[in-house]
Amino acid sequence: MSPRSPKAASRDAVHHPVFARFYARQSVAAERVVGAYRKELLGGLSGRVIEVGAGNGLNFAHYPTAVSEVVAIEPERTLRQLAASAAVRADVPVDVVPGAAEALPVKSEAFDGAVASLVLCSVRDVPRALGELRRVLRPGGELRFFEHGVAPGAAMATAQRVLDRTLWPLLFGGCHVSRDTLDALRAAGFELGPYRRFLVPPKGPRLPSSYCVLGTARRPESD
Repeated sequence: MSPRSPKAASRDAVHHPVFARFYARQSVAAERVVGAYRKELLGGLSGRVIEVGAGNGLNFAHYPTAVSEVVAIEPERTLRQLAASAAVRADVPVDVVPGAAEALPVKSEAFDGAVASLVLCSVRDVPRALGELRRVLRPGGELRFFEHGVAPGAAMATAQRVLDRTLWPLLFGGCHVSRDTLDALRAAGFELGPYRRFLVPPKGPRLPSSYCVLGTARRPESD
């Protein structure tokens, strides 16, 4: 195989090959628990959908057939290759493309729905990424989110902030555990719909990454 050209290499907005391999193995192992949340996240979607940070494509198997097309953005090369393989097995058309959440390579108001699944923890600029998602959704379009973030208790939230300033992002591909998804969505101008909080895993020790929220938000019709 010939080496990638500098032009091709420049398309990789994120490069974490060691973490990508770890994440791919860990996420597949966790699918026994997480798969049900993915199905809940995507249920009822239809039309054209954009998914940011598609990872290794584990969401693809859960898209309903009412979805006419998924454009899956993944910046990390190793994960993108795995996602492309998963796309072939999906029941809906999935186009896996390189790109970053902060600069989506698609037209404005081009999608009926958007999906952010375990990705806002690791984007470099959350307000810019959410601004991009709002831009590419049609007015009234729906964003589905499934994220982990800040804990409700003061002690764990303090520990999360300490980890975010020290080792956690270095060990886990830029992940931050103390981000507040709901506050970020409100600040970006989304209208929050139903959501729920829960722990992953639901039993056992509570980890810094255990505190999850899953729900919907909309781009206002008046935009």
